[in-house]
Amino acid sequence: MKRLLIALLALLLLCESRAAEIKVADLVDVQKRIPGVVLDIRYATTNNFTGKQIYPSARCYLRKQTADKLAMVQQELKSQGLGLKLFDGYRPLSAQRKLWEIVPDSRYIADPAKGSKHNRGAAVDLTLVDKNGKELAMPTPYDDFTEKAHWNYQNLPQEAIRNRTLLRQIMEKHGFKGISTEWWHFDDRNWEQYEILDLDFDKIP
Repeated sequence: MKRLLIALLALLLLCESRAAEIKVADLVDVQKRIPGVVLDIRYATTNNFTGKQIYPSARCYLRKQTADKLAMVQQELKSQGLGLKLFDGYRPLSAQRKLWEIVPDSRYIADPAKGSKHNRGAAVDLTLVDKNGKELAMPTPYDDFTEKAHWNYQNLPQEAIRNRTLLRQIMEKHGFKGISTEWWHFDDRNWEQYEILDLDFDKIP
């Protein structure tokens, strides 16, 4: 009986290990997977709304299928002399808790008790850049928690409205969905198939 219990415990640990390996394998390094994409991972710096470094390194991960959709966006933009700059992708649940402590407002930061699409590796924050990597005019800077960042806000320069509309149209064309309060945030339409993760960046190959 004792040997059987030990064997069952060993099998359980092996299954958990394999499950963790699958989760890690499904997250891909976006910069390596999408040629020409620009990274500006704000939470790896103090240049963010918290004023604190949240991530240990400036890397961006997404689920493989989500990254593949984003690659199609980048490819189409390239034909127009444009490209993508990414501010955030996969976010460990522990980092979500830190952000919630600072801004406990579900309009802008998902409650970690429920989890975010970012925690699933199925959401991305981004903007448009020209062929030289310069950001195009948008309604607000990244992580601006004001009405101006809302999708339907109209009291803006026409150039900013055009760029915001272009970004949303091309993202939605390739399988993403925007939200009402942040022009830069897009969810993979298939986000529900992914579980919430709390894998530190240094645990991802």
